[in-house]
Amino acid sequence: RTWRQKMILKPITTEKAVKMLDLDNMLLFEVNRKFKKEEIKKEVEKTFNVKVEKVRTLIRQNKKFAYVRLNKSNLAIDIATKLGMI
Repeated sequence: RTWRQKMILKPITTEKAVKMLDLDNMLLFEVNRKFKKEEIKKEVEKTFNVKVEKVRTLIRQNKKFAYVRLNKSNLAIDIATKLGMI
């Protein structure tokens, strides 16, 4: 491939997503459907310099969402603040 597709399309800032930030130390992103969980994990770790504990994905209305749970030592709220989510 000569061009690189964007993996993480955008962070999701719904009320539920903000609640997960606080309670579960979890971020929610809309991601490209072609990428697998392991690739998403590596991309988030590299982009935000954090340790990812677990990635869960959901496909709804032809969009793929990644629920990314961060390690206890990395706070999701810090990343959300950097992204301007809150």
